[in-house]
Amino acid sequence: MTIKSQTAETRKWHHWYSPDDTPEERRVLLKLDLIILPIALLSFWIKNMDYSNITYNAYVSGMKEELGFDGNELVELQTLFTVATVVMQIPFAYLFTKVPLHVLIPTMELLWGVFNLLQYRANSFGELVAYRFMVGVFESAFFPGMQFVLGSWYRGDEIARRGAFFYVGQTVGAMSTGLLTGSIATTFGGRNGLSGWRWMFIFTSVITFPIALLGYFLYPGTPQKPNKIFLTDDDLKVARSRLRRYGHVDNDGPLGNTNLDWATVKKTLRGWKIYVLTLWDIVFWASGLHVSGGTYLLWIKSLGRYGVADVNNLGSTAAAIGIFYLFLFAFASDMFLGKSWALSLSYGWNMIGLVILVVWNVPESAKWFAYNTLYGATVISPVFHGWANDILKHNTAERAFVLVTMNCVAQGMSAWIALLIFPTVEAPRFTKGFSFTLAVSFVFLGITQILLCPYFYYNYPIPPHSLDTRKSIWVLKTSLPVLISSSPQIKMFTWVSAK
Repeated sequence: MTIKSQTAETRKWHHWYSPDDTPEERRVLLKLDLIILPIALLSFWIKNMDYSNITYNAYVSGMKEELGFDGNELVELQTLFTVATVVMQIPFAYLFTKVPLHVLIPTMELLWGVFNLLQYRANSFGELVAYRFMVGVFESAFFPGMQFVLGSWYRGDEIARRGAFFYVGQTVGAMSTGLLTGSIATTFGGRNGLSGWRWMFIFTSVITFPIALLGYFLYPGTPQKPNKIFLTDDDLKVARSRLRRYGHVDNDGPLGNTNLDWATVKKTLRGWKIYVLTLWDIVFWASGLHVSGGTYLLWIKSLGRYGVADVNNLGSTAAAIGIFYLFLFAFASDMFLGKSWALSLSYGWNMIGLVILVVWNVPESAKWFAYNTLYGATVISPVFHGWANDILKHNTAERAFVLVTMNCVAQGMSAWIALLIFPTVEAPRFTKGFSFTLAVSFVFLGITQILLCPYFYYNYPIPPHSLDTRKSIWVLKTSLPVLISSSPQIKMFTWVSAK
């Protein structure tokens, strides 16, 4: 295996390409960027508009009263949606390597749009649960599938920036849902006998169908099963050559037979990556539950001085500021900070806000500040998943299996944890929830800094100019020898990593 070292030349924040990329490689990268990033952003945007609508905006815009919610129905809806998503992810560990993704993902998206539309008809909690479950079923492939696609075309020092353009769909979705719900509540509310929150489901579905159809043309698939509408054979040759040069190979040969089989599953289960990365992902999901629980909107509504439109509009500020966090930390990760420092600083910023929310008895202005740090825990996903993709780049089938497994287990764990620590009846002060996510954030930082950094620096080239380079020297020369000499388990872990 040949891994090309990164250039020692310091890259500026505005340098989109590596100085090592040839003109032909830059042309192919530009083409990939233009076909992957817009459709990925649009697809993630519309899904997060739906998620934000059902979990935040619709709930505070009349759905609660119209469907007779009087307990923890909101959390139960979120949990059932998550269960459907988690269970249906399992087959895709196999299907990602067998079925062309430019066919699989858009087809799932079309069916997702159908059941998303049906939610506007719900007249009871049970009916809404049925539609919501099917929405979760057809959304299951999207997030791990997009991570698999990004990791198939981009290398470790460029995937976070591309992932940021994909992930901005989440923050824009949350922000635009709040703004649109406020507008639709006043403009469409009551038209044709439908409340404003019902019109939001119609609106998101009407947008979904053309996006899904575009996906058949724009999703590039993978280098092994590509979509050749826009990619030529020469483009694929350049892309594959570039990936091989940076270590994207299979254990059985460079980009060779990539279908998941039982032998690969057994080999993966005997290794350490699936367990460490799954644990890391569980902690990552758990540390962001305060964002997905709609805590900010519930607090604004509890103030009792804002109407429906104002509650939704004000609730959009956290997502809007989250877009700034997203690009700041993603670009910093690729350009100069390195992955571990980008993760640590983003989490540190979010933890400041969590401390304020745990204390709670603070001036109202401090709470406004704290709620607007929330997205520091989730917008770092491009860095987190980009790092996981890079660790798994040596075997495509293993990467599909581990990415689906870690996301499936982590998302499943978050479903029942949310029920325990963020019950809707405790709004707006979720003492258990905020305390838990603060504690888990410390655990996430510990796993990132203590466990993954030594492995990553031991096995992968890193930009010589990044802050992580100087840090890794200290880690490897001081901490790692001490840990290895004092722990037989870490000796074994290091030996397996070297293998």
